[in-house]
Amino acid sequence: MYRVGFPGWKVAARLGIPLLVRVEVVEDRQAGVFVATSPDLQGLVVEAPSVGELLKSLYECTDMLLEETLQKPLKKRPVAAWDGAVLPA
Repeated sequence: MYRVGFPGWKVAARLGIPLLVRVEVVEDRQAGVFVATSPDLQGLVVEAPSVGELLKSLYECTDMLLEETLQKPLKKRPVAAWDGAVLPA
């Protein structure tokens, strides 16, 4: 796997090498949602009421954002790297 944000990641993606996207999750208790962002993939912000729904939406949004960035469909679905930690807002 090749991490999004590393030099040459777009070339790696076009060659079909699986991508790794780091993800950070924050729980906003006041709003009752979990929010995921990525320090590597600019523009990735996903919000959902549960972690399960967050992960589903995260993969969908990551796919769309990467395909838009690369201007072509991905050959392989990216992997989201999340250590399971939920940070307080």
